[in-house]
Order: sequence, then structure tokens, then C-alpha cells
Amino acid sequence: MPTIGVKRDVLFEALGKKYTDDEFQKLCFEFGLELDEVTTEKQMISKEQGEDSQLSHGASEDIIYRIDIPANRYDLLCLEGLVTGLLVFMGKIDPPLYKGVKPKKKVTLTIKPNTAQIRPYAVAAILRNLTFSPDSYNSFIDLQDKLHQNICRKRSLVAIGTHDLDTLQPPFYYDAQKPSDIRFVPLNKTEEHSAEELMELYSTHAQLKQYLHIIKDSPVYPVITDSKGVVLSLPPIINGDHSKITLDTKNVFIECTATDLTKAKVVLDTIVCMFSTYCVNKYEVEYCDVIYPDKSVQKTPELKYSNRVVSISKIQKKIGIDADGEVIEKLLGKMSLAPKLTSNGDDIKVVIPPTRHDILHDCDIYEDVAIAYGYNNIIRTVPKTNTIGQQLPVNKLSDLLRSPIAQAGFTEALTFTLCSREDISTKLGIENIDNVPAVHISNPKTLEFQVCRTTLLPGILKTIAANKKMPLPLKIFEISDVVLRDPNTEVGAKNERRICAVNCNKNAGFEVVHGLLDKIMLLLEVPWSQNKTNAGYYLKALEDPTYFPGRCAEIICNGKVIGKIGVLHPNTISKFELSNPCSALEITIEPFV
Repeated sequence: MPTIGVKRDVLFEALGKKYTDDEFQKLCFEFGLELDEVTTEKQMISKEQGEDSQLSHGASEDIIYRIDIPANRYDLLCLEGLVTGLLVFMGKIDPPLYKGVKPKKKVTLTIKPNTAQIRPYAVAAILRNLTFSPDSYNSFIDLQDKLHQNICRKRSLVAIGTHDLDTLQPPFYYDAQKPSDIRFVPLNKTEEHSAEELMELYSTHAQLKQYLHIIKDSPVYPVITDSKGVVLSLPPIINGDHSKITLDTKNVFIECTATDLTKAKVVLDTIVCMFSTYCVNKYEVEYCDVIYPDKSVQKTPELKYSNRVVSISKIQKKIGIDADGEVIEKLLGKMSLAPKLTSNGDDIKVVIPPTRHDILHDCDIYEDVAIAYGYNNIIRTVPKTNTIGQQLPVNKLSDLLRSPIAQAGFTEALTFTLCSREDISTKLGIENIDNVPAVHISNPKTLEFQVCRTTLLPGILKTIAANKKMPLPLKIFEISDVVLRDPNTEVGAKNERRICAVNCNKNAGFEVVHGLLDKIMLLLEVPWSQNKTNAGYYLKALEDPTYFPGRCAEIICNGKVIGKIGVLHPNTISKFELSNPCSALEITIEPFV
């Protein structure tokens, strides 16, 4: 859930009223938001970087409200949208009517065919006769950052560029060129660089280095220029300094390049709707003609008002309220929608503005009615049907096995489902991660959480490494899920419940984990197979890079491989920063459910 920070005094001035912290928290709750923290810029810097940070000395002491915003409410990610939403909710203003107008002189953005190799889509718009204040300018920049981090998925899906139109000469061109052919002065720099040089220049930049990988390995880089060849931006990395926005900027050209056209339209609609409030002609946005390689022309932004008809009886039933059509009509109006009762009186026609891209289904409208009605005002009722919950069989079996394993002297650990790529590959002796059926996270936040674990072993070994000071032996086990790629399932992956146990001591103690295996099988009523037949379980020699050569076996039960047992390889032990030998056991319990 994204969090925005707004200056309290600026917010109250825009709302036309001063509130106590408790009063504003109550207002936020009624509107479906949460006041997360009351702080100052100085306190925030001190908290993040320490009280001795040089940045905190010159920081502002203005009170800042940090407010949690629902992830799908892009219209509330800035002061302007938040204020408009709250004022409409309180009935102080009517919802704004956003309108696209033709510019006096047509402005076009032509997309060249080469862009299909890297970022094939673009949309654009113009905000004319805009007046920035220091606060609205900062809000304009902050909104772009919030959108980049959320719907834009760290600029991988959409990248926003905003430019001073008066410094440029339309028409504009969106092309993809060789990195060596792109040269310009990047934002807040004085020297000209090629795109190749910028990759090196920003490789250590605190904010921009995280975006370089999006285009770095491509043979061509996207670039937007005007009719004079002036570079506006190198999306999704950096804008040009020539067209940078300042407090004196009056006319703003906004472009969004994307790999997802739908999200680009949402982002553009959000920005122009929020900041058209500062234009001389409020809520008016000038169209741009986007010309695609196939010569088709699309006017952007769309600023589309869509209609949806919902049943009053369904609203009442889904929420559990007895409000009539007129009351529901007023409630929807408080949420910046434009409702109107139909002639039959049984339905409501709801007009959805271009700021409410979060409304995808009737249930989203039901939710808005519930928020406006007040969750605390909904009368609690006993459900008409009663059902009794029951444990899943796999969870019940897991619980039945936990106690006996603990009684055998093992301590249970609960480790993270996510781990690094190295944890399930090179640290276990597997050189190529492609040989591991792992589910990868597309945008991992840290190096420690890149993939879903395919084995419980790394988590237990890291637990032992963190407890090396404890007396030996260290006997740790875990019963939990691993995630494996499986093309035969609906989502392309599956969970598998496993038991993993590790014995760490001055000697490997293979007999300890073998004894535990025998105990588990005894509990599961699976006999030992002397003749190695399909009835019962037995061990079969196996060579595995994770385990010591000649000291590893696969566990076969009723003719199927259910796991491995053995002495860990010294390389595996050392890569997890352990010094004592370890023996390990890992089996799936799915066949016994």
C-alpha cells in the first residue's frame, strides 16, 4: 500500500478548515484511508539516516501527514487528488468535469517503427497556461515518482516525461536509435553525453541505477525529439536538461512511453486530471495526436467517462444495508461518481470519471457505497447459512508429524519462502539456475528475495549459521511448502509440502537423520522394504552435488521418489558459513495425505 506525505498546513488550507489529528484521522477512516503517521521532514530523515545526518540539520520542521492510500487509487497519490476527493466526499464541491480540447495548433507525436524493438507505445498531452507554486511543483514531481513505483512497476511498464513546451518545437518524434547515436545534456547536467556514456555515468546513481537494466542490453534505446532534433528524454532513464520543468513553466508537454498501452493511458489521465486544476481554464487538457507506424492516429489523453448500470437490490444484498435508491445515489455521489436512478427505479446508472480507473466491476461500486455509508454503520447480522471450518488434510498431517519430530530432539524453524538465486543454485552445487524449477520474482526488492524456494535446506542451513554459538549438536527441522514450476497447472507452478531436517555436529551423524526417517515412516505406517519392492520404502544410491560423493541416497516409497538423505558436501557447508559437518533429510509428505 503506497504512502504519501503531505504538509498539514497546506492540506488544511486546501480543505478550507483546520482539524485536530484525531479529527483528520476520523475523516480519513470514513473515506477509506488511514492516517499512518504525524511527523516532520527532519524526523523522517533522522529516522532513515540517523540523527547525525547532515541532511537533517537543514530539514523543515513543518508537520507532515503520512497517509496510506489503496494501491489501486492512483487519483489519491498527490495532494490535489486527495483534496478533491475529500471535498467531494464532504459535499463541499461537485466532482470536477474533465474535458479534452483541441489545441489552436495541432501537436503530434510520431512513433517510428524501430520502437517496436523496445517500448512500442506512447501517449501525450498538454497542460496549457499552468501556474506552479513551490508546493504544487513538488507535488507534481512526487506524483510522477509514486506512479513510477506503483502502476508503472519501476518504469518497466510506463515511463513519464514532463517538459516545458515553450522551449521546444513540435512536432515530436519517438524513435529507437543506436546508443552511440543519441547525444544530449541530461537533466541537471551541463555536459553533453551519449546514451552509452549515461549508462556508465548513472551506474552508481542512488535513484537511477535501478532503471538502467530495462534498456541497457538492447541494441537500440528509445528517444524522444522535437522537430529541431532536440532530445526531450531517454525513457525510462532521464529527461533532457533543455526542456526541464521550473516554477516559471507555463505550458507542459507530458509524454508516457510504455510496454503496456492501457497502463500508459491510465497514468496520463491521472497526471492531467490532477494538475489541470492549476490551469487558467480549469480541468481542460489539450489533445495530442499520436501517429503510429501503421499511420493510424489516436488522440490522447482519452479522458473517457464510462457508464455502468448496477442493481439497487444487489447493492443492498451484497453490503447488508436497507438504504433505498435515493440514499445510494447520494452515497455514490460522495465518492466522485455521477449516479442517476433509472426510470424503473430498480437500477442506478453510474458515470465513472477518468480519475477512477480502479472501478473494473460492479463490486467496486458496491465497495464505494459501503465506504460512503460507513462500515461501522452496517448492522452486524448472523449469516443465514452456517458452515464448519475444517483443516486441510495436508495441514492436519503436518501438525501430527511436528510433535513426534520435536520429541526426537529436533527444534522447529520457520524460514522465509523467498530466497536468493544463489541459495538454491550455486550454494547447493548447481552451477546453472536454469536447471532449477524455480519461480522467479520479476522485480525483487532485495537480493535476498529473488526466487521462491525449491527446497527447505537453505533456510535451515542459514538458521544454523545464525546460531553457531549455540552448543552442539544443532538439530533443526521444518515442515513447510516449497514452490516448483509446473506447466501442467493452471498458474504454471505448484506448492509442495515437505519435511526437512538437518543434524549439525562434530561428526556428520548420518545415523541421526536416518533414524528420524525411520521414525517418520513408522508414524506413517510405511514398512521398510528389504527386497526393495514397490511395497514400503528403501534407499537408492544417488550422486547429488549438494551431498558428499557416495554418501547420498534418494528415498523411494511405494515405487516413487519422495526425497533425499545424506551427508552434505563440504562446499555446501562452507558456502553457508558453517564449519561443522552436517547430515540432512528432505522428503515430500504429499503422497501420504
